[in-house]
Amino acid sequence: MQPSSRAQPSWQAMLHEICGELGIQAKEIGRIRVDAGASLQSCFPVTDLAVASIAAAALALTCLPAKASTITVDRRLSSLWFGFSLRPFGWTMPAAWDPVAGDYAAADGWIRLHTNAPHHRAAALSVLGCEATRDAVSAAVARWPAAQLETSVVAAGGAAAMMRSTQDWDCHPQGSAVSAEPLVALVPGQMFKPSSWTSHPERPLHGIRVLDLTRVLAGPVATRFLAGLGAEVLRVDPPGWDEPGIIPEVTTGKRCTRLDLRDGHDRNRFREVLASADVLVHGYRTGALEGLGYGDAEREAICPGLIDVSLNAYGHSGPWSTRRGFDSLVQMSGGIAAAGMDWKQVHRPIPLPVQALDHATGYLMAAAVIRALGERAQTGRALKARLSLARTARLLVSHAGAPQEDGIPGPSDADYHDAVENTPWGPAYRLHSPVRINGRPLRWDRPAAALGTSAAAWNA
Repeated sequence: MQPSSRAQPSWQAMLHEICGELGIQAKEIGRIRVDAGASLQSCFPVTDLAVASIAAAALALTCLPAKASTITVDRRLSSLWFGFSLRPFGWTMPAAWDPVAGDYAAADGWIRLHTNAPHHRAAALSVLGCEATRDAVSAAVARWPAAQLETSVVAAGGAAAMMRSTQDWDCHPQGSAVSAEPLVALVPGQMFKPSSWTSHPERPLHGIRVLDLTRVLAGPVATRFLAGLGAEVLRVDPPGWDEPGIIPEVTTGKRCTRLDLRDGHDRNRFREVLASADVLVHGYRTGALEGLGYGDAEREAICPGLIDVSLNAYGHSGPWSTRRGFDSLVQMSGGIAAAGMDWKQVHRPIPLPVQALDHATGYLMAAAVIRALGERAQTGRALKARLSLARTARLLVSHAGAPQEDGIPGPSDADYHDAVENTPWGPAYRLHSPVRINGRPLRWDRPAAALGTSAAAWNA
């Protein structure tokens, strides 16, 4: 069934654009079937973005020797997976947001402070010179011009974004830089040798090793999808890092370890797992891995034939290419929150109903990995891929049409799998897979894991 005629623009238009970027033949789109359903309420086609990005990740499997013949995407479940897929029982997920994080009225506009990481919160509070309460932060922010506060918080090592219109963003140097970047930049890497790996229809990525150096949220979504196709995913975090409000959501199917890449012993362990990886997915800002001694040339030397996929919030070129960024901040910078405010005719930013830039970019990253695996299997050439939240935002904004007014209700019991996922925090149910490939849903062989619970080794 096709989506409702009210949903404009359609997921097909987005998917055609994505496939063009990935080098997937347009005729393959005919394999996609979309189950009907309502849309997330927004002035942007968020559900169409969900359907298109999930469909693209599945359609990339046509690049592998064991091609998918049919792909069915559930429109309702796609929307729900762009929120939270886990339903705990007997325990409660920690809050996703720090109490200070949020939108604040500045002297001449709005600004968002992202304070989930302790060092980002400390940076913002040091600039504002106030206590860590919403009332104190609100009073302090009100005395600042939004642009000046944004600059000061970022300079202090924090994360913030003032609200701009889409027109202002298009004229901004970073907005201009992002508009010139591909949605998915595929760059030829080393010629190595055709891989001996072959995909299997039931578990297409079985035998593929994915080293995951990503954190909130796009990268973990990408590697979760790859794990659902059978890939072996090893996530690496630094000591002390945690994301309590999101880890149970995104670590299903993965092993999670900790390594300090400034420690000699841990660097040796990292080198060993990198040397035997097929794929590296990382979300470090531009220059960060180089600063640790793991630049492009070093990574290629350690692991010839490595498929390397990189995420940056604000793009890989332009004056903000090294700026800290998150979905909610890119929505503020890129005009999405301002457009929502105009749509609702209110006097505060209105973001998307879900962290759609993160989720969509995650599925596009997964699509790029699968596309690159197909290339390496056939020609022996490794591909690198570069994506950004800001460029995904441009995809969404460029396909804006009529507002999606219908909305969808929250998940019901029927939306969840009957099997219990026994996580370290307690039992939970997981939403049914949003996509079926040759009639089979995604399947995760391991429950969600706490960070640092596995050794830094494959099959450990």
